[in-house]
Amino acid sequence: MSADALPYTLLIIFAEFTIGGLWVLWIADLRGATAASFVKFGAGLIFVTAALAFWIAAKISVPSEVDGYPLDPSFMPPARIALALVFALTLPYALLTLRGSRRPGLVAGGLASAAGLTAIALLAQVFALPTWGYVGTLLSLTIGALVVGAVSMGMILGHWYLVTPRLPEKPLREITFFLLLALGFQALLIIPSLALPRDTITNAVDTPIGLNPFFWLRVGGGLAFPFALSYMAFDSSGVRAMQSATGLLYIAMALVISGEVLAKGLLFATAVPT
Repeated sequence: MSADALPYTLLIIFAEFTIGGLWVLWIADLRGATAASFVKFGAGLIFVTAALAFWIAAKISVPSEVDGYPLDPSFMPPARIALALVFALTLPYALLTLRGSRRPGLVAGGLASAAGLTAIALLAQVFALPTWGYVGTLLSLTIGALVVGAVSMGMILGHWYLVTPRLPEKPLREITFFLLLALGFQALLIIPSLALPRDTITNAVDTPIGLNPFFWLRVGGGLAFPFALSYMAFDSSGVRAMQSATGLLYIAMALVISGEVLAKGLLFATAVPT
């Protein structure tokens, strides 16, 4: 990945972290089984990351191409508006959850989640031109957001069990199980991404992606290893070994985020959404 693509990678990563974390937190809040203090902390964190995602989107300019990778700048203004809505709606969600107003908070969180889906859909349009299709880019960003959100919220939730060991294990097991499903789907998405035709990036290194060591680092370090760690966290939470589960999710989170950075670097170099 060239230095020119770094701001766009940063934008995607922050958008995935914010929107995916919001989705996972809102679903956990909707189910009503997690500690209220966890929801309050998570809502405040999402508000901060939403502000950063919107700030990055507002600051960067989107040309017609970046280091040979064609972009569609016409979708960036509405994407900025959608990210601004996410930022604006996460504020009442955070404030209402802090006040304990659960039903209005859920409404605000649901609206913010819908705005987040719109933002992801518009960002996919910005980066989809040279890939095998808009659907592939949309799925890549959506599942990436769910993976980042699940591993992040799961790791944070694990700390609540360290302070209050008698909390029911079901919420953490649900998040880790969802993380396993999302990682599995993300791995399956690689198959059509490699098989279907795509455009050639002008300034890309002329090496098949199957021979690219960064691709295998993405597959092994960003998908396979986090999947194994997430399964161990799921299994550990089932026997209430919450300290072990939290530690495993720490490592999984670092690998997942590193894998997402690698995936976006490969996207800008090969037009393969992974």
